[in-house]
Amino acid sequence: MKPTMLVKTLFAAAALLAVNEGRAQSVTNTYSFTPALLIPDNNLNGVADAHTVVSDVFNLSQLIVTLAISGGFNGDFYAYLAHDTGFAVLLNRAGRTGANDLGYADSGFDVIFAETSTNGDIHNYQAVFNPAGGSLTGTWQPDGRDIFPTNAVDTTPRTATLADFYGLNANGEWRLYVADLSSGGIGTLTGWGITAIGVPEPATWSLLALAAAGFGLHRKMRTRR
Repeated sequence: MKPTMLVKTLFAAAALLAVNEGRAQSVTNTYSFTPALLIPDNNLNGVADAHTVVSDVFNLSQLIVTLAISGGFNGDFYAYLAHDTGFAVLLNRAGRTGANDLGYADSGFDVIFAETSTNGDIHNYQAVFNPAGGSLTGTWQPDGRDIFPTNAVDTTPRTATLADFYGLNANGEWRLYVADLSSGGIGTLTGWGITAIGVPEPATWSLLALAAAGFGLHRKMRTRR
């Protein structure tokens, strides 16, 4: 076999492998944590909760996040999620506008964050649902306002959303940070979690098969010289 034919054959095998991997079914891994951490009142230091996960998801195509906070005032809270190079602002003083410096006075969150939620941006949740002082529930898009909390308002651009995690490997440390940026009321981070959805790691047997095919063709080429 001529060297050019060998190269063409290997490229064809690699292309076939890529197609097969592209057809791989998505996998879903869910992780839940219950830290029960008091959130210091009017303190930027806040609290952090980090966990290292082992996941089948090699390439994230979707991320769903749960967050439960009891007590406090919702307009006081700032929260972000970080993993690898990904960063998303989940909460940034919900309800705060140029005319309302304090934000919403409701107490607590028991919410799900999803990038495509039809409820829209959680920063303005009362435009969709008013819990009348109680805990907010439902599925929402993250706040996304990557700005110091004392400057966050409804018109601030949303640049730090869950899409920032897409394409990353789900394995490794996930870190949630929550802070209370205004005095009055003490909240507790009672729970949070992630659901990672995406493509699994390329099958080892497929890669080995490709390598074996290349080795076999190389031996044939040498035998015919």
